[in-house]
Parts: sequence; structure tokens; C-alpha cells
Amino acid sequence: MNSTAPPTTPGTMREVDWETFRQIAAQASTTLPIEQTAVWDAFDIAASGREPWGRVVYRNAQGKDRALVSLARMTVRGVPYLWARHAPVWLGEPPSAAEEQDLRDRLVAGVRRKDRGAAFIRIHSASQGPDCHELLQTMTYDRTIVLDLDQPDDEAILASFKSRGRRDVRKALRNEELTFHDETDIAEEVFSELYEILVETGERDGFRPAPEEVYRTMLRSLGPEHARLYVARRKGQEALVWSLTTIYEDQGLRFYAGSSAEGRHLRAADALVYKEACWLRARGVRHYDLMGVDSQRVPELAGVREFKSKFSTRGPIEVPGAWDVPVRPRLHRALVRAMGLKRSAERMLSRLRRTP
Repeated sequence: MNSTAPPTTPGTMREVDWETFRQIAAQASTTLPIEQTAVWDAFDIAASGREPWGRVVYRNAQGKDRALVSLARMTVRGVPYLWARHAPVWLGEPPSAAEEQDLRDRLVAGVRRKDRGAAFIRIHSASQGPDCHELLQTMTYDRTIVLDLDQPDDEAILASFKSRGRRDVRKALRNEELTFHDETDIAEEVFSELYEILVETGERDGFRPAPEEVYRTMLRSLGPEHARLYVARRKGQEALVWSLTTIYEDQGLRFYAGSSAEGRHLRAADALVYKEACWLRARGVRHYDLMGVDSQRVPELAGVREFKSKFSTRGPIEVPGAWDVPVRPRLHRALVRAMGLKRSAERMLSRLRRTP
């Protein structure tokens, strides 16, 4: 691994508005992740307990703009922190570990001056510097599956899957009970039914969904141009599988998804991923990120790798994972201790519940 020692001459960082941020990305022929755009600001403004914080550009010692970072202000246990979702967005060649470290150093120094309340910054990095700590809550990933939708037609999309993926999709499509729908325009009417499936998915896979209103707010605030709701049903009635997909320029993310036990049995999810890929291709999406599989750092995602990997012959690709970088180290250490005690209590309570 490259040394994380910062460059002899450090870079600089400056705050910019959205239009400047967007123009710098465009000039570098870089598509921003949707969470780094003004589109996502609308969600952060509408959602409870979060708000846009600001945007910065990191410039190296040679005067070249190297990275873009947009941050949102959030809270954990009542303590504020900043989250740079899917950022920094590096411009040009991949960064060295030293560049990543220098950017974090500049960012932490700037946040200390501007926001004395922020305990830490959650930010992505390919290399783990000495300032990078595992996340207090939630889960990150550093490997993912990305579907190539830059294909001449829908059949070519199917042909790009692994043989097992093609087989499972074709088998599901032959089932005349299964129907597939873009329900974006009726999301408000149908989402309560879909949320029940997400709760079932969480109970099966070991996660706790956010409150239902979070997903509704996301759909409303991003709008149909940037958020689509796709559903597989039994004969157009009972919902079996669904996904909430985000779109920005030519990039799509399978942000949330849920499946019932019956939907899994019928392989409705396999066919829905294929249908999503076809619908997204028609909307101009060229890369469809299925959002995370397991790695040495996050073995908990092993269960989804088997499912997601069959949709791409390329296999998993490496991406920078998220880390918590302290701004106020003492407060961050206190939060780590408090979250550790909470998790210990939850494990003990779980064992007691299983004891006859």
C-alpha cells in the first residue's frame, strides 16, 4: 500500500457553490454520484434530522483541481457529524494514499474552523489512514457489482449476464403468474404494501429498515426523473419484489430493494433486475450499480454476492469504502464507547429472548 504520509507541499481546499461544483465535474468529464448533487440536496432538506452542509474543491500543490466533496450534516445519538456520501469524487487519475490523507487533513481542519459541533466526518477512501475508523453505525462496502447497460438492445443485456443469471431470468420470465411494473407514478398509493416486504427482508437478512416516511420522502424529493419504483407482482396483484432505483445522468443505483419469501422462491427478483436494466437503458442509463457485495472488510454481505454476481461476467469491482474520521477525537471516542455498550446490551437481550 502506498504511504499515507501527506505530500511535502500540501494541497488547498476552498468552498464553492453548486454551479461551480457541477462545472468542475463537467470539465473533467466526470459524472457525479447522485448524493453529491443538488438533486440530493432536496432530499436532505426534506428529510428529518439532516441538511446540506456545503461543497468544497480540493486542489493539489500544482494548482490542479483534484477532488470534489459535498457534505450533509446529520446526527448520531444527538451529536452532529458530516457525511460525504460516495465522495471524494476524484478527477482524473486515481489518488495516491498520500493524496487521500492530505484531502482528509485539509477537510478536517476546515470543518474545525467552520463547525465546532461536528464530531467526525464520514468519508470514502481506498486506503485506510491512521485517522480512519470503522463506522459507528450502518454498513459500508468496498466491492460492488456494476451492470454494463451500454448494449444495443434488451437481448444483449441478457447475454451480458453469466450463464446462471440468464438461466434464472429466463425461468422466471416463463412463469405467467409474474408481472413486472414501473410504479413510480403510483408510489404514494402502493408503498405501504412494499414497506411490509422490506420489514420482512430485514427480519430475514438481519437489518432494521428506516421508518417508512424516509423512503416516501426520498421518492417525492428526488422526483420521477431521478428515482424510480419497480415492482414484481403475482398477476398484477400481490407484490413480491420491489426496488427503489436512483438515476443521475448515465448512472443508476439500486438503492433499496425488498423481496418476500414467495418472491425469492419464484425468482421474481432475478427477472425484476433484468427488467430494471432494460427500463433504465431506455432512459439513458449506461452503468447500473447493484450497491455492494462482501469483502474481507464486510463479510456480512456474502449472502447478496451470489445473487448479484450472476448479472455480470465482470465480477465485483473495488470501490472506496466509507470511514469515520474524527474532528473532535475525545467526543468521537465517547460515541464509540456508547455505541459499543448499546450493541452489547442488544446482544445480551437477544440471548435472553432465545433462552427457554
